[in-house]
Amino acid sequence: MLSLLQQYLPNVFSLGWSGDAGWGTAIFQTLFMTFWPAIFGGFLGLIFGLSLVLTEEGGILANKFWFNVADKIVSIFRAIPFVILLAFIAPVTQKIVGTQIGIKAALVPLTLGVFPFYARQVQVALKGIDPGKIEAALSLGATTKDIIFEIYLKEARSELIRVSTVTIISLIGLTAMAGAVGAGGLGNTAISYGYNRFNNDVTLVATLLVIILIFFTQVVGDYLAKRFNHQIR
Repeated sequence: MLSLLQQYLPNVFSLGWSGDAGWGTAIFQTLFMTFWPAIFGGFLGLIFGLSLVLTEEGGILANKFWFNVADKIVSIFRAIPFVILLAFIAPVTQKIVGTQIGIKAALVPLTLGVFPFYARQVQVALKGIDPGKIEAALSLGATTKDIIFEIYLKEARSELIRVSTVTIISLIGLTAMAGAVGAGGLGNTAISYGYNRFNNDVTLVATLLVIILIFFTQVVGDYLAKRFNHQIR
């Protein structure tokens, strides 16, 4: 097997598994840059998505000022191309993680790049809840906390899993873009060790690994969305 790999994919084989340029290192870096921004960006996106639904006109905490603040923050960050965002917040990244390069430095722009996308996805998912259920809960004396956790988040959990899956897939794409500008991961491998050196086999394998990661995420997300869909129980 190794001899076939060395014969047909010599540049892939030469990178090895470990070391700074190894495939294992690149995969770990991609997963690292996906996991933490998914947690932090997901939390921010959920907070902003909830805020947009709760404070909009007709919401249970309707407040035009705070709705406009949340809406403008989300819109501004969504409007900034990710590559520009990497450079724009570099000083902030330096303050937070102590460096502007590497996988740790990528966590800040990745978080800020993914949270507005997720916030809009959450907003759409929560607005799909039947208003009648919210009105009925309020008439029975439900608190804001009850509405958030027992109506919005519980009723929309399947859809939230679906939009979370879409967001994570988008985030994987952003990690590849971050890697292409020096943050490490499979994107860096594809560009620095593949494209820039005319090693097409390295670019191909790196691309296939990203596709496999995305496919796995989609399969798991679809399964969980179906598993927690109360409507089909």
